[in-house]
Amino acid sequence: MNFLSHYYFDRDTANCYFVLGTVLPDLLKNADKTIILHPEKLKHPDKNVNTIIAGWNKHLEVDKYFHSDDFFVTHSHNLKKELAPAIIGSPVKPFFLGHIAIELILDNLLITTGEIGINEFYDHLDSCQEDTIAEFLSFAEMKDPNKFLRFYREFRQSRYLHTYINVDQITYALKRICMRVWRNPFTIQQEADMTAILLGYRLGLMSSFMDVFNNISAKLISPAQI
Repeated sequence: MNFLSHYYFDRDTANCYFVLGTVLPDLLKNADKTIILHPEKLKHPDKNVNTIIAGWNKHLEVDKYFHSDDFFVTHSHNLKKELAPAIIGSPVKPFFLGHIAIELILDNLLITTGEIGINEFYDHLDSCQEDTIAEFLSFAEMKDPNKFLRFYREFRQSRYLHTYINVDQITYALKRICMRVWRNPFTIQQEADMTAILLGYRLGLMSSFMDVFNNISAKLISPAQI
């Protein structure tokens, strides 16, 4: 799941560090795909650092249920088949595109149907103290926490997730993700064709997309943090 879909499960929490923890694994991958941390079983004297760890574990739990859910399996496969003809000649594998596309569509639908508020999400991130984040990263044995913190400041300042309200920006987000691996993943025509496919697929999901969130909520062991 992407940032806002993870946030959905703890949208009512008052604890900014828990919210940060629920999206931190993906934030780290965006900052530098080579960063690999495993803080799952660590315990720290500072309660806020431990709360980040608890949020991190919630992220892993949600992803486990999401990737095994029939909704994800079905729709990532269907999107792979629909997108494949549009990206002939691209180095990007259709199965990779289908996987990422369904996650971005879910974020878009959460925003456009009012299930979550983006400003509230960013308010949580803005409330976290950088010293605490740096302590968590050092404790998890990240060699250069400042590298992430520089990315984190830019992520918060840009308010980039607001763009997910537009379907053409979903295509742009897909392109940005693919550009981490391939320099020029799509032509202009391929991007236009992908946008048309994503728009149609999104409309078809509007009446049923909450099923996956309800399915996961019913399985979660970790309670929402208050």
